[in-house]
Amino acid sequence: MAAASKTIDVAHIAALARLQLSPEAAEKLAKEMESIVGYVEMLSELDVSAIEPTAHAVPRSNVIRDDAAGESFPRENMLANAPATVDQELIRVPQVLADEGMA
Repeated sequence: MAAASKTIDVAHIAALARLQLSPEAAEKLAKEMESIVGYVEMLSELDVSAIEPTAHAVPRSNVIRDDAAGESFPRENMLANAPATVDQELIRVPQVLADEGMA
């Protein structure tokens, strides 16, 4: 297997994914990711010029129904099921991302 041509910045990837990794975990992840990149590089050596691009091996069709307006539930009924609301107009949810200025 060919080695990865570039060093993978695991610390940067972990920060993007909002992960805190121990040095041991970061080292293990770096080795695993370099192995994955090595396999992808091996695939780039294949001649696929005669193969037609496709998203699926078999034909697929959309089985979703038409988007048509219909009768809606009353707002009061839907908000009654919410654990918390804002002025009985919006559903209050817990903050998902810390330090993002959202409350």
